[in-house]
Amino acid sequence: MLVLFETPAGFALFKLLSEGKLGQVEDIWKEFATAESARKMVKLKAFSKFENTQAALSAATLLIDSKPSKDLRKFLRSHCENETLAVADSKLGNVIKEKLQIDCVHNQAVMELIRGLRSQMTELISGLAAQDLAPMSLGLSHSLSRYKLKFSPDKVDTMIIQAIGLLDDLDKELNTYAMRVKEWYGWHFPELVKIVSDNILYAKTVKLMGDRVNAAKLDFSEILPEEMEADLKEAAMISMGTEVSDLDLMNIKDLCNQVLSLSEYRAQLYDYLKNRMNTIAPNLTALVGELVGARLIAHGGSLMNLAKQPGSTVQILGAEKALFRALKTKHATPKYGLIYHAALIGRAAPKLKGKISRSLAAKAALAIRCDALGDNEDSTMGVESRLKLEARLRNLEGGELSKSAGSAKGKPKIEFYDKDHKKGSGGLITPAKTYNPAADSVVSQKPDSLVKQLEMTPAEDKKEKKKKKSEVQAETAEPDMEAPVKKEKKKKKQSTDEEEKIPAAATEEKKKKKRKHADVEDDMQTPSKKDKKKKKVKKED
Repeated sequence: MLVLFETPAGFALFKLLSEGKLGQVEDIWKEFATAESARKMVKLKAFSKFENTQAALSAATLLIDSKPSKDLRKFLRSHCENETLAVADSKLGNVIKEKLQIDCVHNQAVMELIRGLRSQMTELISGLAAQDLAPMSLGLSHSLSRYKLKFSPDKVDTMIIQAIGLLDDLDKELNTYAMRVKEWYGWHFPELVKIVSDNILYAKTVKLMGDRVNAAKLDFSEILPEEMEADLKEAAMISMGTEVSDLDLMNIKDLCNQVLSLSEYRAQLYDYLKNRMNTIAPNLTALVGELVGARLIAHGGSLMNLAKQPGSTVQILGAEKALFRALKTKHATPKYGLIYHAALIGRAAPKLKGKISRSLAAKAALAIRCDALGDNEDSTMGVESRLKLEARLRNLEGGELSKSAGSAKGKPKIEFYDKDHKKGSGGLITPAKTYNPAADSVVSQKPDSLVKQLEMTPAEDKKEKKKKKSEVQAETAEPDMEAPVKKEKKKKKQSTDEEEKIPAAATEEKKKKKRKHADVEDDMQTPSKKDKKKKKVKKED
């Protein structure tokens, strides 16, 4: 078995003398404790030296990408016939096996073996001193780092990130300076703000005019349209502003020069950013525009980091605060972030912005991956995606219009089935049904008592209530009348008991008394019976 070992000076091939010791991975490091034990374990078979630093750099960069250089392939072909090769990188071993048909091994024992070789490298490789190895490794590492920073595709988009940051800062400074010019010159000519609203045109006008007295003599045709120029001259004649000195006007003009120079530099920076975006991310630029695409790259950190994000993350990129606030308060999450400023979402209706932003984010995620990882440098994929999204937006807007207008593109109109009507016409198959009076329901007649109650006036109703009260009082008086009757019956029972004890001689007299008592009782009971009869008659009424 042979072991491939990389050094700053070149490639080395070691012959493994005792392969049986690889089975004990934990004890391999003991074999490299000293130089003598290491020589018993491995032996240098061949060494390929780098010709110069550039050759070392190209070989190192290819090894980082797990690719063998031309010199390494020649070196392995000449020394690895019918041998197994131990390598430190499994991907490199697969490439060597495919291209050179050399069996490669990569496992934990091989890694421990290479670690031991690195510790005894100067002793095993003749002619490689320790004092020469340190500067060689340092120089190679510096040149490799410089090469990666210079030619790394991940670092090219740093220019875009810096440019979009500077462009945003310039916009803030321009707005601040322009507002200061308007506020400062507004004391002298306050009417000019309403006539000239654009910041750049305002600064050019102030720089040309100076004192408002000069407005009537000057020609503003190169800066302003004719109508605006006429309004400016009329307002300058009747202005309510205060007078200012020449020194104040000079300072105001210097500030106007700063505004104009910043606006020119901003235009140059925008052109530079537009060219860089068309070069680095053409598909994303065709889909969302230069500014939105640059802000997405800047927010993601790099084009490669942005390519790793799904479409749902690209959709809300820039609205993280709103997202976490919505999750915390259990409200609706935001539908868009930085992507909201794209032209497609701006053209959509408010109800359709959420759908279009979701579709645009999905297409933008594909465009970013195509720009970051694809080989094509044209924007065909982005243009095709934009056309599809525009067609989808037209379909959605057409669907909304059809729903409101009731056309065939919206929901189908549901027609109720009627067997009497012909399909597609308003005529009747069967004649119209005639009115059937027998089917009417007749309300039953109310009893006489209810009719009387309905026909009664309020005065008669009060009389009826009084009668009812008197009847209730009479009913309460009946038990009071029946109480003495019960007492008399008790007396009768007592008298009958006494009559049995009295001799028979006095029976006739007692019978007479009983007859008298019975007559009295009859007289007492008759009025109560009459009252009961009257009550029954009233109740029947």
